Amino acid sequence: MEYDVIVVGGGNAALCAALSAAEHGARVALLERAPEAERGGNSAFAGGTFRAVYSGVEDVRKWVPDLSDSEIADTDFGSYSAEQFFDDMARVTRYRTDPDLCEALVRNSGDTVNWIRAQGLRFIPAFSFYSVKTGNKRKFRGGVVVEIVGGGKGLVNGLFDAAQRRKIDIFYDAHVQQLLYVDKRIRGVRADIADQIIDLKSNAVVLACGGFEANIEWRTRYLGPGWDLAKVRGSRFNTGDGIRMALDVGAQPYGHWSGCHSTEWDLNAPDFGDHTLVEKMHKHCYEFGVVINNDGRRFVDEGADFRTYTYAKYGREILAQPGQAAWQIFDSKVLHLLRRDEYYNKRATRVRADTLEELLARMKGLDAGQALKTLREYNAAVLKDVPFNPNVRDGRGTQGLALPKSNWANTLEDGPFEAYAVTCGITFTFGGVKITPDAEVVDFRNRPIRGLFAAGEMAAGIFYFNYPGSSGLTSGAVFGRIAGRSAAVYAGSAA
Repeated sequence: MEYDVIVVGGGNAALCAALSAAEHGARVALLERAPEAERGGNSAFAGGTFRAVYSGVEDVRKWVPDLSDSEIADTDFGSYSAEQFFDDMARVTRYRTDPDLCEALVRNSGDTVNWIRAQGLRFIPAFSFYSVKTGNKRKFRGGVVVEIVGGGKGLVNGLFDAAQRRKIDIFYDAHVQQLLYVDKRIRGVRADIADQIIDLKSNAVVLACGGFEANIEWRTRYLGPGWDLAKVRGSRFNTGDGIRMALDVGAQPYGHWSGCHSTEWDLNAPDFGDHTLVEKMHKHCYEFGVVINNDGRRFVDEGADFRTYTYAKYGREILAQPGQAAWQIFDSKVLHLLRRDEYYNKRATRVRADTLEELLARMKGLDAGQALKTLREYNAAVLKDVPFNPNVRDGRGTQGLALPKSNWANTLEDGPFEAYAVTCGITFTFGGVKITPDAEVVDFRNRPIRGLFAAGEMAAGIFYFNYPGSSGLTSGAVFGRIAGRSAAVYAGSAA
């Protein structure tokens, strides 16, 4: 039971670390806490999209070699420069993102997508996620153009297949409980594997086992009151064990410990992510409608920006509302813009009516009188002379409201109407341990802890307050790949 590198975790970051370490000559073991049927961490619940730098359609063709001529002719793929990625990271994190880690993320993003392809996985254009069709042409917006075939499940299954081809030893139901730390260096891990406590020896360990979003006590302690009531979008196994083990050996806490990625999530979704559910519980098209709380009042600017730059922070806003709930309301003018897999599946909490008054009366728990007043005031404030364009920040907002809607404002007056009940779904936490751009975990003196590396959610300092959509999988893959390489090199030198 001796290895060069042990990777703790079973999601995107952990698998990329294991593959990278093996690629650099290390004998690798991967320890996944979940049983095989629930493997993959939060990555298995992700959409499978990657944010990455690209210059235009020729770069997209490298990622999607089977892109057809008709798809190219019918699509404006645009481009996404490193400068745009840097600007997005700085803006949405309120300029707190660690500059060195951000540099590593952005500069390695495109090459990492190519590297994932080289592991045998297939990308396709992310038409349903990040493009809007106007006339006969689709236009991408927001810097994300590709997704893995099969989404998050396809991603982790493909990476597990690649790990098996690499002869990486994979252990399921492997709950790592402690780092073996002797003479100020990592010597392996102690784990509960199949109800046996086993010490696995190695010269290097990569921790890539998630944040603490599934730990109700830690959520309440660090995120604040009310977070015990949030629903967990992903894995029930991300309870902060990796963070705790790193702190136990002197790692420096880092990042936004009171911050997290949280979205508008179906009100009646399960408490944790459920692998048996095909339908998607998120509701991301709020930018084309109006969001009100149970008191019948608006509380966010639904059109502040493209949803890719707002959806990861609006879950927190909903959690602060009465009953930890809200309603997204749309009329017939925009129903065709709603993503069908999110809004038109059998588990969606939906209300439909021909008139606005009838719709509000059917929405349980709502102050219908105040809601009607709010929506009439909103309708009167819409700048109807500004053209509606879902492809750009169109400036079609409201005038005279205390809380404006900045873009994509349409009146709610054309039936039929639809409303969707949502709550807060937490995806991952932003606090964790400090790493170098080489993914080395550092102590309070900013000195690397010999033999300890980290990637994924627990590698903190990259995201604060918010994040640009689809940068989470990119970050996990980039730093997972770096961590695996760094761990393999260190293990070789320490042998």
